[in-house]
Amino acid sequence: MIDSKKVVVVMPAYNAEKTLEQTFKEIPFDIVDDVILVDDKSNDNTSEVALQLGIKHVIRHDENKGYGGNQKTCYNKALEIGADIVVMLHPDYQYTPLLMEAMAYPIARGLFPVMLGSRILGKGALKGGMPLYKYIANRFLTFTQNILMGQKVAEYHTGYRAFSREVLQKVPFNTNSDDFVFDNEMLGQIAYAGYTIGEVTCPTKYFEEASSINFSRSMKYGLGCLRVSASYRLAKWGVNIKLFEF
Repeated sequence: MIDSKKVVVVMPAYNAEKTLEQTFKEIPFDIVDDVILVDDKSNDNTSEVALQLGIKHVIRHDENKGYGGNQKTCYNKALEIGADIVVMLHPDYQYTPLLMEAMAYPIARGLFPVMLGSRILGKGALKGGMPLYKYIANRFLTFTQNILMGQKVAEYHTGYRAFSREVLQKVPFNTNSDDFVFDNEMLGQIAYAGYTIGEVTCPTKYFEEASSINFSRSMKYGLGCLRVSASYRLAKWGVNIKLFEF
């Protein structure tokens, strides 16, 4: 706990048996109270490894629900077990658990209700192995989204995120996409609800076992992000947009 606030780590997992143990062992359990792993019907032994590591809450989907669908299960379970602060940590070791204190403490102390681990702050993205086309797309999308949404976020596309309980209860994430654009829809809803977003610099790590989407899925995701931002602007102008009806 931090200041009597329960900290829960959620891990949306898919084929993560090779990297799960390394990720899990770096979690700072002096502040983390519980870990939830949701296995999105992996083709390997992700669930078995999680159980061997002693993860208390292991949920395995009977069918693959997608990245967004996985997160929905994660957050609903976290709220169910009384989490005050929820940190999403990918079990593929692309994001370091050693930054977890920096993600959780600002929320616990009431500085920010949402924290992001940005790979773009600083100069480590390309040095850490981020493909050039992804870096360029990341910068273009973030620049465009900041203009449309009136924000100053360094990166909308990181998978390292932390939320207060209030945010997860306010934002209707269960109505969002089950695909990768879920992340962007959720940030759009958070901004629309008036919550401020804090960021910390996060090292970038790309390697064979780290999860990544291919070029065609990246294009679909990018167009989805632009749709979210355009919808946000229309909603702010008074147009009824289902994504922002709450």
